[in-house]
Amino acid sequence: MSLWVLDKEAVAPFVTNVMGDYRVVGPMAKGNKYAFDQIEDPADLRLGYDTSILPPKKYLQPPEERMMTFTRTGKPSAEVVLEAPPTVILGIHTCDLHGIRVLDKAFSEGYPDAYYLERRKNTLLVSIECLSPCDDHSFCKSMGTLTASTGYDLHLTDLGDSYAVNTGSESGTALLEEYGTARRATEADMRQLNKVLGAKWPRFPYKLDFDVGELSTLMAQSYDNPIWDQLAEICLACGQCTLVCPTCFCFNVYDEVELNLQEGERWRRWDSCQLDEFARVAGGENFREHQAARLRHRLMRKGRYLIETYQELGCTGCGRCARSCLVDISPVDVFNELHGCRVRGE
Repeated sequence: MSLWVLDKEAVAPFVTNVMGDYRVVGPMAKGNKYAFDQIEDPADLRLGYDTSILPPKKYLQPPEERMMTFTRTGKPSAEVVLEAPPTVILGIHTCDLHGIRVLDKAFSEGYPDAYYLERRKNTLLVSIECLSPCDDHSFCKSMGTLTASTGYDLHLTDLGDSYAVNTGSESGTALLEEYGTARRATEADMRQLNKVLGAKWPRFPYKLDFDVGELSTLMAQSYDNPIWDQLAEICLACGQCTLVCPTCFCFNVYDEVELNLQEGERWRRWDSCQLDEFARVAGGENFREHQAARLRHRLMRKGRYLIETYQELGCTGCGRCARSCLVDISPVDVFNELHGCRVRGE
């Protein structure tokens, strides 16, 4: 909507001011890694981080959350439990911003999820432009998530001694004006911004051997490819890949009942399609009994199913799944191998 400039020395006062009215979360150092956590001291904020262990989606869809309490004593009743404090998430990489866009569609279409939508309504997103790759596992350029023009309330670009700040919503503009000391960008600032953005693109290599627009068709043609059985032989079915993914949104719902069988709570937690029990149904049947089918299902969701359902790629190229995989299974390697099979007519 408009372009501003915020000096770096003004970032800490801005964060401090926002903390007075919002829960503020952002990337913080955790040993030699980074994780999104609640900011208590602006000095702990690390906007120059490479990547985070978990995506910031955990503040919109918590790993575990209590949904309701219920009782059978007296008049049976149930009470919804929904915690959605006003929140500002700082330092979201554009790949994770694209991931949140997928979640927005998944939780709002069909059967809207009141829990997610209430948190989303109360959350402002402050993203940041990546000017260099996180590491060798990143392939965001191939997936079209290396930058973003929408989806944020504020978007930062590092200009050296200051940040260029794009406003993406009226709420973002209000946040900047009320809590910050930013100034309107000048022609010189715009030239510097264009120079920085122009210089970043050569630093990011394309990792796919084909255009990502072909991915959905490629996956449809690869359903019976023997690569799924080959990968299943080494896959540990640990579910780590889905836990760190910014677009995985499956969950399991369960009840915890007191010993008197009169009171209890309903909870939900993240679940993984890579676990054996995920597809097990009544009678003990399992419609994805073999790991090859489960692994194929995950990659199909990333490269085809979410495109069919939400017109969004299910993979943002963040590289977290490859980074955390104990046996080095990488989606970009799988996609390229499937492309190679198609080229060779296999």
